[in-house]
Amino acid sequence: MPIALFALTLSAFAIGTTEFVIVGLVPTIASDLGVTLPSAGLLVSLYAVGVAVGAPVLTALTGKWNRKHVLLSLMALFVAGNILAWQAPSYESLIVARILTGLAHGVFFSIGSTIATSLVAKEKEASAIAIMFTGLTVALVTGVPLGTWIGQSFGWRATFLVVSALGTIALIGSALLVPNNLKQSKPATLSEQMKVLVQPRLVLVYLMTILGYGGTFTAFTYLAPILQQESGFAPSAISLIMLVYGVSVAVGNIYGGKLADKKGPIRALTIIFSALAIILFALTFTMGHKIAAVITILVWGAFAFGNVPGLQVYVVQLAEKFTPNAVDVASGLNIAAFNIGIALGSIVGGAIVEGMQLSDTAWIGAAISVSALVVTRYSGYLDKRDASATINA
Repeated sequence: MPIALFALTLSAFAIGTTEFVIVGLVPTIASDLGVTLPSAGLLVSLYAVGVAVGAPVLTALTGKWNRKHVLLSLMALFVAGNILAWQAPSYESLIVARILTGLAHGVFFSIGSTIATSLVAKEKEASAIAIMFTGLTVALVTGVPLGTWIGQSFGWRATFLVVSALGTIALIGSALLVPNNLKQSKPATLSEQMKVLVQPRLVLVYLMTILGYGGTFTAFTYLAPILQQESGFAPSAISLIMLVYGVSVAVGNIYGGKLADKKGPIRALTIIFSALAIILFALTFTMGHKIAAVITILVWGAFAFGNVPGLQVYVVQLAEKFTPNAVDVASGLNIAAFNIGIALGSIVGGAIVEGMQLSDTAWIGAAISVSALVVTRYSGYLDKRDASATINA
């Protein structure tokens, strides 16, 4: 594998860290900036909105640009956003910083796969993409808990300074190692992307994705305050628990992919969404006991992101059937749907924290996961009906 691929992997690591590290820092930021927990949680939502908007809109607008120039511009925007977060004099300026970095994130993962495959031979394309996305997984396992520990020990601003340094290294690595003559795929226009959004079967998958992630992030956004206020953990313990959660997520991702391969996406997603609903409901009762809370969070991590492979495979399968000329667009819009789910989940979580109790985020998250399960089963029913109609035709 070419060394340029590892510059992309480092970029993915830095971007993944900055997206999710905020979860461990919500109480710290709220206290330091003198805002409420829901206001600090909004920093998760607005980043996700930046990703959701940036992925389709900026990808379309930069479709004709040189791929390397787009990559370097994105990483420069990412570094600038994190430096602004480090120096943010107020809550409002921190919001601007989060939206800017979210915009960079959205486009990076839209074009990153194309760049990765341009660097290798045809038979190594899948491996190249897997290596790049390893950066995201490693961010959840090591970057987020390490960033949380830095924020707890040296102040939350230090975390963003370290992430901007990582982004700078990735930017320099990309400038030096990524070639200029990357293959240019035909850019997807906004109108092509809109056609995908009016295909009912694809809209149904995006709804599955939004509800699936909305359920998890209703509670996950407020995991740090839950652990401190409900479970009684010291702030210094949060980074260790985030490490446990990250390892579980990594295992769950692999298992989720194998489950989708073995049983098909609908059956795999049925299992995962059912488990998510049960675990989140259980968390309502276990969060008051330290050991029980950690065990529940460990199991939760295994299912929280395990739906990614199944959802991505399923959206590609349906796109190949219903919008064969826009498969990449359909897949990219599912990344936007993930982040819409994250944004809506954290907004709902904030409303719950403000008007109800912290503990209520878990059972309401479970209810949203049940709705994801219902939509999944309905989509599976439509698949069977279409298959039956084809056989009888």
